[in-house]
Amino acid sequence: VEADALGGESPNFGDVPMSALLHAAKVYGAAKDGQQFGIRSATVGYNYPSVKAWKDLAISRAGAGGSQRFYEAEGITVFEGAAHFISPHEITINRRHLSASYFLIATGAHLLMPQVIGLDKIPHLTPRTALDIIRPPKSVFIIGGGATGVEFAHLFSTFGSKVHIAEVAPRLLPREDDEVSELVERIFDSQKGVSALTSSRVIKVAREGIMKRVTYIRGDREISVKVDEILVAAGKLPTVDIGLENAGIHYTPKGIEVNEHLQTSAKHIYAAGDVLGHTMYTHVALQESRVAAHNILHRDKLSPNYKAVPRITYIVPEIASVGLSEDDCIKRDLAINKATAPINIIGRANTTNTRDGFVKIITDKKGIILGATIAAPCAGELIHELTLAIQHNLTAQDVAYTMHAFPTWSEAVRVACSKL
Repeated sequence: VEADALGGESPNFGDVPMSALLHAAKVYGAAKDGQQFGIRSATVGYNYPSVKAWKDLAISRAGAGGSQRFYEAEGITVFEGAAHFISPHEITINRRHLSASYFLIATGAHLLMPQVIGLDKIPHLTPRTALDIIRPPKSVFIIGGGATGVEFAHLFSTFGSKVHIAEVAPRLLPREDDEVSELVERIFDSQKGVSALTSSRVIKVAREGIMKRVTYIRGDREISVKVDEILVAAGKLPTVDIGLENAGIHYTPKGIEVNEHLQTSAKHIYAAGDVLGHTMYTHVALQESRVAAHNILHRDKLSPNYKAVPRITYIVPEIASVGLSEDDCIKRDLAINKATAPINIIGRANTTNTRDGFVKIITDKKGIILGATIAAPCAGELIHELTLAIQHNLTAQDVAYTMHAFPTWSEAVRVACSKL
Protein backbone atom coordinates (compact mmCIF):
# COMPACT_ATOMS: atom_id res chain seq x y z
CA VAL A 1 0.00 0.00 0.00
CA GLU A 2 1.52 3.35 -1.01
CA ALA A 3 0.01 6.76 -0.37
CA ASP A 4 2.50 8.68 -2.51
CA ALA A 5 5.12 7.47 -5.03
CA LEU A 6 6.16 3.82 -5.01
CA GLY A 7 9.66 3.46 -3.67
CA GLY A 8 9.05 6.22 -1.16
CA GLU A 9 11.24 9.21 -0.44
CA SER A 10 14.72 7.96 -1.29
CA PRO A 11 14.45 7.31 -5.06
CA ASN A 12 11.71 9.82 -5.80
CA PHE A 13 12.36 12.98 -3.76
CA GLY A 14 15.27 12.25 -1.44
CA ASP A 15 18.68 10.64 -1.84
CA VAL A 16 18.61 9.97 -5.59
CA PRO A 17 17.45 13.37 -6.95
CA MET A 18 19.52 15.27 -4.37
CA SER A 19 22.61 13.24 -5.21
CA ALA A 20 22.05 13.89 -8.93
CA LEU A 21 21.79 17.66 -8.40
CA LEU A 22 24.82 17.70 -6.12
CA HIS A 23 26.83 15.76 -8.70
CA ALA A 24 25.93 18.36 -11.33
CA ALA A 25 27.01 21.10 -8.92
CA LYS A 26 30.28 19.26 -8.28
CA VAL A 27 31.00 18.99 -12.01
CA TYR A 28 30.17 22.68 -12.51
CA GLY A 29 32.36 23.72 -9.58
CA ALA A 30 35.26 21.57 -10.81
CA ALA A 31 34.93 22.97 -14.34
CA LYS A 32 35.01 26.56 -13.06
CA ASP A 33 38.19 25.76 -11.12
CA GLY A 34 39.89 24.11 -14.09
CA GLN A 35 42.33 26.95 -14.72
CA GLN A 36 44.58 25.76 -11.90
CA PHE A 37 45.26 22.62 -13.98
CA GLY A 38 45.75 24.45 -17.27
CA ILE A 39 42.13 23.98 -18.39
CA ARG A 40 40.52 27.02 -20.02
CA SER A 41 37.30 27.35 -18.05
CA ALA A 42 36.56 31.07 -17.92
CA THR A 43 33.36 30.73 -20.01
CA VAL A 44 31.83 27.75 -18.17
CA GLY A 45 28.10 28.22 -17.52
CA TYR A 46 25.02 26.16 -16.79
CA ASN A 47 21.40 25.73 -17.88
CA TYR A 48 19.37 24.88 -14.81
CA PRO A 49 16.38 23.37 -16.65
CA SER A 50 18.90 20.95 -18.18
CA VAL A 51 20.33 20.27 -14.73
CA LYS A 52 16.79 19.50 -13.55
CA ALA A 53 16.26 17.24 -16.59
CA TRP A 54 19.37 15.31 -15.59
CA LYS A 55 17.95 14.91 -12.08
CA ASP A 56 14.67 13.60 -13.53
CA LEU A 57 16.59 11.09 -15.65
CA ALA A 58 18.41 9.86 -12.56
CA ILE A 59 15.05 9.33 -10.82
CA SER A 60 13.71 7.34 -13.76
CA ARG A 61 16.82 5.17 -13.77
CA ALA A 62 16.40 4.49 -10.05
CA GLY A 63 13.40 2.35 -10.96
CA ALA A 64 10.77 4.31 -9.06
CA GLY A 65 8.54 4.61 -12.11
CA GLY A 66 8.65 0.87 -12.84
CA SER A 67 8.14 -0.33 -9.30
CA GLN A 68 4.45 -1.18 -9.70
CA ARG A 69 5.07 -3.28 -12.82
CA PHE A 70 7.94 -5.00 -11.04
CA TYR A 71 5.86 -5.81 -7.96
CA GLU A 72 2.92 -7.05 -9.99
CA ALA A 73 5.23 -9.28 -12.07
CA GLU A 74 6.33 -10.81 -8.75
CA GLY A 75 2.72 -11.51 -7.82
CA ILE A 76 2.49 -8.61 -5.37
CA THR A 77 -0.74 -6.60 -5.37
CA VAL A 78 -0.23 -2.84 -5.25
CA PHE A 79 -2.81 -0.51 -3.68
CA GLU A 80 -2.68 3.26 -4.12
CA GLY A 81 -3.88 5.28 -1.15
CA ALA A 82 -3.39 5.86 2.56
CA ALA A 83 -3.85 2.85 4.85
CA HIS A 84 -5.58 3.22 8.22
CA PHE A 85 -5.91 0.52 10.87
CA ILE A 86 -9.44 -0.15 12.05
CA SER A 87 -8.55 -3.28 14.06
CA PRO A 88 -5.43 -5.36 14.77
CA HIS A 89 -5.92 -7.36 11.56
CA GLU A 90 -7.79 -4.94 9.30
CA ILE A 91 -7.01 -1.72 7.40
CA THR A 92 -8.98 0.57 5.12
CA ILE A 93 -7.71 2.10 1.87
CA ASN A 94 -10.05 4.48 0.09
CA ARG A 95 -13.05 2.87 1.85
CA ARG A 96 -11.87 -0.61 0.87
CA HIS A 97 -11.26 -3.06 3.73
CA LEU A 98 -8.30 -5.46 3.70
CA SER A 99 -7.23 -8.00 6.30
CA ALA A 100 -3.94 -9.83 6.82
CA SER A 101 -2.18 -12.18 9.22
CA TYR A 102 0.89 -9.95 9.37
CA PHE A 103 1.65 -6.29 8.67
CA LEU A 104 4.86 -4.35 8.11
CA ILE A 105 4.56 -0.62 8.77
CA ALA A 106 7.05 1.46 6.76
CA THR A 107 5.25 4.80 6.48
CA GLY A 108 8.46 6.83 6.83
CA ALA A 109 8.51 10.41 8.04
CA HIS A 110 7.23 13.84 7.06
CA LEU A 111 8.63 17.35 7.26
CA LEU A 112 8.84 18.97 10.70
CA MET A 113 7.45 22.49 10.53
CA PRO A 114 9.15 24.78 13.06
CA GLN A 115 7.11 27.20 15.17
CA VAL A 116 7.70 30.36 13.12
CA ILE A 117 5.10 33.14 12.96
CA GLY A 118 3.79 33.59 9.43
CA LEU A 119 5.36 30.45 7.97
CA ASP A 120 1.96 28.92 7.29
CA LYS A 121 0.86 32.04 5.40
CA ILE A 122 3.60 32.53 2.83
CA PRO A 123 4.91 30.17 0.13
CA HIS A 124 8.18 28.46 1.00
CA LEU A 125 10.35 25.65 -0.26
CA THR A 126 10.77 22.25 1.36
CA PRO A 127 13.50 19.68 0.69
CA ARG A 128 11.03 18.04 -1.68
CA THR A 129 9.75 21.06 -3.63
CA ALA A 130 13.23 22.60 -3.82
CA LEU A 131 14.26 19.70 -6.07
CA ASP A 132 11.86 20.86 -8.78
CA ILE A 133 12.49 24.60 -9.03
CA ILE A 134 13.39 25.76 -12.56
CA ARG A 135 16.15 28.14 -11.48
CA PRO A 136 18.18 28.69 -8.32
CA PRO A 137 16.87 31.63 -6.25
CA LYS A 138 18.96 34.81 -6.22
CA SER A 139 18.88 34.59 -2.44
CA VAL A 140 17.56 31.97 -0.05
CA PHE A 141 17.22 31.62 3.73
CA ILE A 142 17.52 28.01 4.93
CA ILE A 143 15.96 27.13 8.28
CA GLY A 144 17.96 24.19 9.66
CA GLY A 145 21.69 23.53 9.62
CA GLY A 146 21.72 19.73 9.64
CA ALA A 147 22.85 17.58 6.72
CA THR A 148 19.88 18.45 4.48
CA GLY A 149 20.13 22.19 5.03
CA VAL A 150 23.91 22.15 4.52
CA GLU A 151 23.58 20.16 1.28
CA PHE A 152 21.06 22.66 -0.13
CA ALA A 153 23.28 25.54 1.00
CA HIS A 154 26.16 24.00 -0.93
CA LEU A 155 23.97 23.29 -3.98
CA PHE A 156 22.43 26.75 -4.28
CA SER A 157 25.63 28.65 -3.48
CA THR A 158 27.51 26.67 -6.14
CA PHE A 159 24.96 27.84 -8.71
CA GLY A 160 25.28 31.45 -7.58
CA SER A 161 22.60 31.96 -4.92
CA LYS A 162 23.27 34.12 -1.88
CA VAL A 163 22.57 31.72 0.98
CA HIS A 164 21.78 32.35 4.64
CA ILE A 165 21.51 29.21 6.79
CA ALA A 166 20.23 29.35 10.39
CA GLU A 167 20.80 26.67 13.02
CA VAL A 168 19.66 26.85 16.66
CA ALA A 169 22.70 24.84 17.80
CA PRO A 170 26.07 26.59 18.26
CA ARG A 171 27.37 25.09 14.99
CA LEU A 172 26.31 23.66 11.65
CA LEU A 173 26.07 19.86 11.44
CA PRO A 174 25.75 19.64 15.24
CA ARG A 175 25.64 15.82 15.19
CA GLU A 176 29.18 15.69 13.78
CA ASP A 177 32.50 16.41 15.50
CA ASP A 178 33.52 20.01 16.14
CA GLU A 179 36.25 19.82 13.50
CA VAL A 180 33.65 19.12 10.81
CA SER A 181 31.58 22.15 11.74
CA GLU A 182 34.65 24.39 11.82
CA LEU A 183 35.73 23.19 8.36
CA VAL A 184 32.29 23.53 6.76
CA GLU A 185 31.65 26.99 8.24
CA ARG A 186 35.10 28.19 7.10
CA ILE A 187 34.60 26.91 3.54
CA PHE A 188 31.07 28.31 3.39
CA ASP A 189 32.37 31.71 4.45
CA SER A 190 35.58 31.93 2.43
CA GLN A 191 34.69 30.02 -0.75
CA LYS A 192 30.89 29.98 -1.07
CA GLY A 193 29.75 33.30 0.41
CA VAL A 194 27.27 31.49 2.65
CA SER A 195 26.20 33.26 5.86
CA ALA A 196 26.19 30.59 8.60
CA LEU A 197 23.90 31.88 11.35
CA THR A 198 24.63 29.53 14.24
CA SER A 199 22.92 29.89 17.65
CA SER A 200 20.08 31.53 15.72
CA ARG A 201 16.35 30.95 16.06
CA VAL A 202 13.97 32.10 13.34
CA ILE A 203 10.89 33.67 14.95
CA LYS A 204 8.96 35.33 12.12
CA VAL A 205 8.61 35.46 8.33
CA ALA A 206 6.54 37.86 6.25
CA ARG A 207 6.02 39.05 2.69
CA GLU A 208 7.66 42.30 1.68
CA GLY A 209 6.71 43.08 -1.91
CA ILE A 210 8.00 40.23 -4.07
CA MET A 211 10.59 39.42 -1.39
CA LYS A 212 10.29 37.69 1.98
CA ARG A 213 11.62 39.04 5.25
CA VAL A 214 13.01 36.59 7.79
CA THR A 215 13.46 37.70 11.41
CA TYR A 216 15.69 35.71 13.75
CA ILE A 217 17.20 36.02 17.20
CA ARG A 218 20.96 35.61 17.61
CA GLY A 219 22.35 36.18 21.07
CA ASP A 220 20.33 39.07 22.50
CA ARG A 221 19.76 40.71 19.10
CA GLU A 222 16.75 40.53 16.81
CA ILE A 223 17.90 40.66 13.18
CA SER A 224 16.02 40.51 9.88
CA VAL A 225 17.05 39.87 6.28
CA LYS A 226 15.20 40.03 2.93
CA VAL A 227 15.45 37.07 0.56
CA ASP A 228 13.77 35.69 -2.55
CA GLU A 229 13.03 32.27 -1.08
CA ILE A 230 12.79 30.43 2.24
CA LEU A 231 13.67 26.75 2.53
CA VAL A 232 12.52 24.80 5.59
CA ALA A 233 14.92 21.95 6.41
CA ALA A 234 14.31 21.56 10.13
CA GLY A 235 14.12 17.78 10.24
CA LYS A 236 11.42 15.11 10.01
CA LEU A 237 8.83 13.45 12.23
CA PRO A 238 7.68 9.81 11.96
CA THR A 239 4.36 9.37 10.14
CA VAL A 240 2.30 7.61 12.80
CA ASP A 241 -1.19 9.00 12.10
CA ILE A 242 -2.51 5.72 10.62
CA GLY A 243 -4.86 4.46 13.33
CA LEU A 244 -2.18 2.65 15.33
CA GLU A 245 -4.28 2.81 18.50
CA ASN A 246 -6.96 0.71 16.75
CA ALA A 247 -4.38 -2.04 16.29
CA GLY A 248 -3.09 -1.86 19.87
CA ILE A 249 0.30 -0.52 18.80
CA HIS A 250 2.30 1.55 21.29
CA TYR A 251 3.81 4.71 19.83
CA THR A 252 4.70 8.30 20.60
CA PRO A 253 5.13 11.34 18.34
CA LYS A 254 8.81 10.28 18.20
CA GLY A 255 7.97 6.96 16.54
CA ILE A 256 6.58 3.45 16.84
CA GLU A 257 7.95 1.39 19.72
CA VAL A 258 9.41 -2.00 18.72
CA ASN A 259 11.42 -4.77 20.39
CA GLU A 260 14.83 -6.04 19.23
CA HIS A 261 13.12 -8.04 16.46
CA LEU A 262 11.19 -4.97 15.18
CA GLN A 263 7.90 -6.32 16.53
CA THR A 264 5.42 -3.75 17.77
CA SER A 265 3.29 -4.29 20.87
CA ALA A 266 0.94 -6.16 18.50
CA LYS A 267 3.12 -9.22 17.86
CA HIS A 268 1.88 -9.81 14.29
CA ILE A 269 2.75 -6.24 13.27
CA TYR A 270 6.32 -5.16 12.54
CA ALA A 271 7.75 -1.72 11.74
CA ALA A 272 10.88 -0.54 9.94
CA GLY A 273 12.51 2.62 8.64
CA ASP A 274 11.98 6.27 9.52
CA VAL A 275 8.66 5.54 11.26
CA LEU A 276 10.73 4.14 14.17
CA GLY A 277 12.15 7.63 14.63
CA HIS A 278 15.66 6.85 15.80
CA THR A 279 18.05 6.70 12.80
CA MET A 280 16.57 8.17 9.63
CA TYR A 281 18.87 6.85 6.90
CA THR A 282 17.92 4.82 3.84
CA HIS A 283 20.62 2.21 4.51
CA VAL A 284 19.24 1.69 8.02
CA ALA A 285 15.72 1.26 6.63
CA LEU A 286 17.02 -1.30 4.13
CA GLN A 287 18.60 -3.40 6.89
CA GLU A 288 15.51 -3.09 9.10
CA SER A 289 13.21 -4.10 6.25
CA ARG A 290 15.27 -7.24 5.57
CA VAL A 291 15.24 -8.11 9.28
CA ALA A 292 11.47 -7.54 9.59
CA ALA A 293 10.71 -9.59 6.48
CA HIS A 294 12.87 -12.45 7.78
CA ASN A 295 11.19 -12.36 11.19
CA ILE A 296 7.71 -12.46 9.66
CA LEU A 297 8.63 -15.50 7.55
CA HIS A 298 10.88 -17.52 9.89
CA ARG A 299 10.87 -18.85 13.43
CA ASP A 300 14.48 -17.88 14.15
CA LYS A 301 14.48 -14.14 14.79
CA LEU A 302 17.08 -11.59 13.69
CA SER A 303 17.87 -8.15 15.13
CA PRO A 304 19.20 -5.10 13.29
CA ASN A 305 22.72 -4.03 14.23
CA TYR A 306 23.19 -0.30 14.78
CA LYS A 307 26.80 -0.47 15.99
CA ALA A 308 28.31 1.01 12.83
CA VAL A 309 25.89 3.28 10.94
CA PRO A 310 27.66 5.51 8.40
CA ARG A 311 26.48 9.14 8.04
CA ILE A 312 27.30 11.13 4.91
CA THR A 313 26.84 14.77 3.90
CA TYR A 314 27.38 15.21 0.16
CA ILE A 315 29.13 18.56 -0.08
CA VAL A 316 32.67 19.47 -1.17
CA PRO A 317 34.60 18.04 0.53
CA GLU A 318 32.30 15.16 1.41
CA ILE A 319 31.72 14.54 5.10
CA ALA A 320 31.37 10.97 6.36
CA SER A 321 31.39 9.56 9.86
CA VAL A 322 30.62 6.30 11.65
CA GLY A 323 30.39 5.08 15.21
CA LEU A 324 30.75 7.35 18.21
CA SER A 325 31.60 11.04 17.93
CA GLU A 326 33.90 12.66 20.48
CA ASP A 327 30.84 14.22 22.14
CA ASP A 328 29.25 10.75 22.38
CA CYS A 329 32.37 9.45 24.14
CA ILE A 330 32.39 12.38 26.57
CA LYS A 331 28.71 11.84 27.44
CA ARG A 332 29.41 8.14 28.08
CA ASP A 333 32.50 8.99 30.16
CA LEU A 334 34.67 6.80 27.93
CA ALA A 335 38.47 6.98 28.12
CA ILE A 336 39.64 7.49 24.55
CA ASN A 337 42.59 8.23 22.33
CA LYS A 338 42.21 10.24 19.13
CA ALA A 339 44.31 11.22 16.16
CA THR A 340 43.80 13.39 13.10
CA ALA A 341 45.58 13.37 9.74
CA PRO A 342 45.12 16.42 7.51
CA ILE A 343 44.21 15.39 3.98
CA ASN A 344 46.81 17.65 2.38
CA ILE A 345 49.77 15.53 3.57
CA ILE A 346 49.08 12.61 1.22
CA GLY A 347 50.13 12.19 -2.38
CA ARG A 348 46.65 12.20 -3.86
CA ALA A 349 45.97 15.62 -2.36
CA ASN A 350 49.12 16.95 -4.01
CA THR A 351 48.11 15.63 -7.44
CA THR A 352 44.63 17.18 -7.19
CA ASN A 353 45.59 20.40 -5.35
CA THR A 354 43.26 19.52 -2.47
CA ARG A 355 43.96 21.48 0.71
CA ASP A 356 40.84 21.10 2.88
CA GLY A 357 39.94 17.98 4.81
CA PHE A 358 41.08 15.43 7.39
CA VAL A 359 40.63 11.95 8.80
CA LYS A 360 39.93 11.62 12.53
CA ILE A 361 40.00 8.31 14.40
CA ILE A 362 38.78 7.66 17.97
CA THR A 363 39.79 4.49 19.84
CA ASP A 364 39.40 3.13 23.33
CA LYS A 365 42.50 2.67 25.49
CA LYS A 366 43.05 -0.81 23.98
CA GLY A 367 43.21 0.68 20.49
CA ILE A 368 39.82 -0.62 19.31
CA ILE A 369 38.23 1.87 16.91
CA LEU A 370 35.07 3.46 18.34
CA GLY A 371 34.41 6.22 15.82
CA ALA A 372 35.76 7.90 12.72
CA THR A 373 35.20 11.03 10.67
CA ILE A 374 36.43 11.79 7.16
CA ALA A 375 36.26 15.14 5.37
CA ALA A 376 37.70 14.50 1.93
CA PRO A 377 36.84 13.72 -1.68
CA CYS A 378 35.06 10.34 -1.84
CA ALA A 379 34.58 10.30 1.95
CA GLY A 380 31.31 8.38 1.49
CA GLU A 381 33.26 5.52 -0.05
CA LEU A 382 36.28 5.76 2.27
CA ILE A 383 34.18 5.48 5.44
CA HIS A 384 33.27 1.85 4.82
CA GLU A 385 36.75 0.57 5.68
CA LEU A 386 36.23 2.10 9.11
CA THR A 387 32.60 0.95 9.26
CA LEU A 388 33.85 -2.62 8.82
CA ALA A 389 36.56 -2.02 11.42
CA ILE A 390 34.05 -0.81 14.02
CA GLN A 391 31.58 -3.58 13.19
CA HIS A 392 34.25 -6.22 13.88
CA ASN A 393 36.16 -4.57 16.75
CA LEU A 394 39.36 -3.99 14.79
CA THR A 395 42.12 -1.82 16.21
CA ALA A 396 43.74 1.22 14.68
CA GLN A 397 46.86 -0.92 14.33
CA ASP A 398 44.91 -3.49 12.27
CA VAL A 399 43.97 -0.75 9.81
CA ALA A 400 47.38 0.96 9.86
CA TYR A 401 49.16 -2.31 9.05
CA THR A 402 46.83 -3.00 6.11
CA MET A 403 48.37 -2.00 2.80
CA HIS A 404 46.77 1.10 1.26
CA ALA A 405 47.49 1.88 -2.38
CA PHE A 406 49.51 4.96 -3.34
CA PRO A 407 48.37 7.53 -4.33
CA THR A 408 44.80 7.18 -3.02
CA TRP A 409 42.63 9.11 -0.59
CA SER A 410 42.52 6.03 1.64
CA GLU A 411 46.15 6.66 2.61
CA ALA A 412 44.88 9.36 4.95
CA VAL A 413 42.98 6.64 6.85
CA ARG A 414 46.18 4.65 7.22
CA VAL A 415 48.14 7.70 8.38
CA ALA A 416 45.50 8.66 11.00
CA CYS A 417 45.36 5.11 12.33
CA SER A 418 49.17 4.85 12.41
CA LYS A 419 49.24 7.79 14.85
CA LEU A 420 47.37 5.62 17.35
